[in-house]
Amino acid sequence: MKKYYYDLHIHSCLSPCGDDDSTPNSIAGMGELNGLQIMALCDHNTCKNCPAFFEACINHGILPVAGMELTTAEDIHAVCLFPDLESAMEFDKCVNTRRILIPNRTDIFGNQLICDSEDNIIGNDEYLLSNATDISIEEAPSLAEKFGGICFPAHIDRDSNGIIAVLGTFPETPDFTAAELHDRKKLDDYTEKYSLEGKRIIISSDAHYLWDIKEAEDFLELEEITDPYKTGESIIKFLRENK
Repeated sequence: MKKYYYDLHIHSCLSPCGDDDSTPNSIAGMGELNGLQIMALCDHNTCKNCPAFFEACINHGILPVAGMELTTAEDIHAVCLFPDLESAMEFDKCVNTRRILIPNRTDIFGNQLICDSEDNIIGNDEYLLSNATDISIEEAPSLAEKFGGICFPAHIDRDSNGIIAVLGTFPETPDFTAAELHDRKKLDDYTEKYSLEGKRIIISSDAHYLWDIKEAEDFLELEEITDPYKTGESIIKFLRENK
């Protein structure tokens, strides 16, 4: 087994609330500087910057994971991670048909920039990405699984869009095998209060700015990853297992 320092929830300039400087190449470069080994890109309701992110990560010696921060119909944020880039892009196509299309107001919400791996802007999404989809929190895990992925609640310790803040509790169903915390100091309290024993708890940054990306602090113990393009397979296998 090998220790891998990670951050599995990072936003790029494609998320309307993300900084324009958070391009795929800049994110990968910051991860390298911070001593990370595995990084996941999780923009709001889209995976369209994941291809550039994969290429940039490989260039910087980072193991990439393709992901998405899905906003459910209840306005709950959930992290979705996929075994490979192709699966993520197919999930992206599916979610795109389930979005509620509201034209983006860049003066209010910010830009939604699609980039290549060298930070060139090659497009944008004209519809707001951060609003709710019509996918319920009950449906989200099984939908991600159809594409080989895993879905689990994001930043459960936050008041904004966290599953506990919205529902008042951590539900018994769906039976999530994992959950994400933003503040590791709350780990013991939340584990006891919401009966999270046995679940894999991930500590990730939910970074919207480059300086918010984690440093090498939290790690996963995994079998050595030999194919960087299939890093997601190892992560998903780990997160599906009970502690």
